[in-house]
Amino acid sequence: MSVKHGLLALLERGPMYGYQLRAAFDSATGGTWPLNIGQVYTTLSRLERDDLVAALPENEGQRPYEITAQGRTELKRWFASPVQRSDRPRDEVAIKLALAITTPGVDVAKVVMTQRTATMRTLQEYTRLKTQPGDLPWLLVLDAMIFQAEAELRWLDHCEASLLRYEPRAVPETTDVEVPR
Repeated sequence: MSVKHGLLALLERGPMYGYQLRAAFDSATGGTWPLNIGQVYTTLSRLERDDLVAALPENEGQRPYEITAQGRTELKRWFASPVQRSDRPRDEVAIKLALAITTPGVDVAKVVMTQRTATMRTLQEYTRLKTQPGDLPWLLVLDAMIFQAEAELRWLDHCEASLLRYEPRAVPETTDVEVPR
């Protein structure tokens, strides 16, 4: 998630100051991606530097910001562009399992089972949350998280089946290389 674009989208609703932006972001995402207030103000500074937002006069000790025409153009471009798979963070579970397979002494089946248990608990919690009333933006975020958890469980099933058929290849021994001095 681009904090930059998230803040621009929120400012499209109207001028807000940092704490209002953080609260609105948490509300829109159901608190699933909490923002640190320092992150909000750092991002606002960069947006102002890039002429995407403008600081308004201070009001009762708070400095509100508003989106600029250039910021609106950037926001429209962001909404019109698909999120590329390469733009998303690395999948730590996939990396962990890949390394577990090649690390001596690691019980890979146990790593898979531990992850499955955690993902199942998370899925149950998301499903419980789904029974509570909520605004459409939050419900769509929750649906995405449910689908991602379900996909991870299917992938973990695949990993288990693959592990049963897996025959490790011999790892070539490292040769002593003489280092010139």
